This record gives sequence, C-alpha cells and structure tokens, in this order.
Amino acid sequence: MAYDEFLADRVRRILKQKAVSFEEKQMMGGLCFMVNDKMCVGIVADQLMARIDPGIYREALKKKGCKEMNFTGRPMKGFVFVEPDGIDTEEELEYWTGLCLDFNPKAKSSKKKH
Repeated sequence: MAYDEFLADRVRRILKQKAVSFEEKQMMGGLCFMVNDKMCVGIVADQLMARIDPGIYREALKKKGCKEMNFTGRPMKGFVFVEPDGIDTEEELEYWTGLCLDFNPKAKSSKKKH
C-alpha cells in the first residue's frame, strides 16, 4: 500500500520546524516517524496515524476526521487515524502532530527482537 508523499513532506516539515530528531521507517503498509526510538506519528494511505495519550482518546475521536485505528478487528489503544478532511490545514496537522509529540515521552517502546 502506498502512502501520501505530500502528507509525509508536511509532517517532515513540522518535525524539522520543531527541531525534533526523527527516523523514518516503512511499516504497517505506510510510513512511520519514530521519535526517541518509538512510533510517534505515521501515514497509512492518505490518513495520518496518530499515537496519542490514551487519556484523551475518547475526546480526540470527536474531532473532525478522527476515527479509531483498527487493524486487527479491535481498536488499538492510544492510536487514531485522521482522515484528510481533519488534516487539511497546516494548523490541523500541527495540532495532531503536537498531540503525538506530547505523548511520545510517556509512550512505551516496542520490545526489541533479538
């Protein structure tokens, strides 16, 4: 599955403007931006994949374009998809990217495979 390159460029620009050190990885059929070796924000097709604080999850789902992230038949805790109409403006994309960056220090790293 391809991902939206223009959206990827927009996310890169925001991360660079905020002087965030990040690494890009292809995963889950899209592109993931890793911050502090943890999944922070990503792009799957034309949607933003946002890793946010589970404490604001329900409230986030009320925002324009936001929906549960569901790969396995059940929602993934603390992850949401934001459809294109919810990240149309730079302010909207910065809002979601900001939520991801705010949660990143508290997020758990995935276990490394040996």
